[in-house]
Amino acid sequence: MARDTLRIASGQGFWGDQLAAPGQQVHNGPIDYLMLDYLAEVTMSILQKQRARNPTLGYARDFVPLMGELLPTLVERGIRVVANAGGVNPLGCRDAVLDVARGAGLQGRARIATVTGDDLLPRLPELLERGVELKNMETGEPLGAVLERVQSANAYIGARPIVEALAQGAHVVVTGRSTDTALTYAPMIHEFGWSLEDYDRIAAGVVAGHVNECGAQASGGNALHDWQTIPDLATVGYPIIEARADGSFAVTKHAGTGGRVSLQTVKEQLVYEMGDPKSYITPDAIADFTSIRLDAEGADRVRVHGVRGAAPTEFLKVSVAYADGYKAVGTLVYAWPDAVAKAQASDRVLRERLDRLGLRFDEVLTEYVGWNATHGPLAGPPPAELPEVTVRWGVRGRDRAAVERFTKEIAPLVLAGPPSVTGFAGGRPAVQEIMAYWPALIPKREVEPHLQVEVVTA
Repeated sequence: MARDTLRIASGQGFWGDQLAAPGQQVHNGPIDYLMLDYLAEVTMSILQKQRARNPTLGYARDFVPLMGELLPTLVERGIRVVANAGGVNPLGCRDAVLDVARGAGLQGRARIATVTGDDLLPRLPELLERGVELKNMETGEPLGAVLERVQSANAYIGARPIVEALAQGAHVVVTGRSTDTALTYAPMIHEFGWSLEDYDRIAAGVVAGHVNECGAQASGGNALHDWQTIPDLATVGYPIIEARADGSFAVTKHAGTGGRVSLQTVKEQLVYEMGDPKSYITPDAIADFTSIRLDAEGADRVRVHGVRGAAPTEFLKVSVAYADGYKAVGTLVYAWPDAVAKAQASDRVLRERLDRLGLRFDEVLTEYVGWNATHGPLAGPPPAELPEVTVRWGVRGRDRAAVERFTKEIAPLVLAGPPSVTGFAGGRPAVQEIMAYWPALIPKREVEPHLQVEVVTA
């Protein structure tokens, strides 16, 4: 029998979010599902590099000890987990979770599901040869132009395989590059028995997923409106979607936790990463964000209703990362008096030395932290005086040797540049490879998700 209400807790907004948050969502009050969003575009390329060095890696490793800690409680209380922690190696992530589940004594009691099929990297030559160009959505350039530099390529898979995994009794569902929102609305489709053609309800689930996907950003973290009044951010509560079968839902959090759920915090999250508000496209539905209606329902509770949806397109979005040269960033701090003038003088000296060395870069960027690093030209002319200012240089280019040489030209400014300098004890800046983003579309018929559900065995 379908439920009337469902509580889906957000426990992770990105890989690197608070390690304690998922456990707090489990232990601080009743929930039915724990949603963990680990992936961003740059994360996929990082994970691909890790897997290239070690074939057993390529997933969010923090997820594994977390499951080792929480799985006994999750299974006992019937709380199910949906996470895109699989990155570019969902099967490796599954194997690691199975190991910790065995260690927790869950043989025969827990099922771990894995969704694969999003990773297009090994298929790229064949796709291009068949005329699937994967053109850059912004420039129209075919992917073949950068094919040899591609590090990762993943299609955004929707809710369908997750729904099937839940129907097969999975306690934990591990995906690769699922859409962030599907981690929340897939449980809603499963539990409420929604038709995959009920686009209004699925669009409501998409909105719920959009609220949940960034963790505490919907419950007072990173809030612009009255941020000084947000209570106890040190123990901020993460959002919980309390969904109903008709598609309406409330955004709330556990009682006694810090932060705040209000009309303002929910509105700020709703406009996050927003393009056309009338057409928020996912693999399963298009949500019209202009149809959303919000009502305050008391302390830390906002009702969301009225969401309208439409049928999805015939395409999936593909996130491609490719190597695009190298970069390095270094800083020095100049003290009063004449801090800004000293920092500007050091910039002139450094640029002249780089020029005399014949070093050429695609870009050399100088920022003055304390004056214009945040707002750039909008910051206006330099202030008459500051007690201190950090000058931050960044270079990028295709020639790694040139970028390496840049890193060796900052420290000499300490004794061979303007006076009153500090902040150089960290050593030379590190050279980093640049990963550029290539958004593309692929026909849905070209991507076939695969689902495996395994019972924990001895």
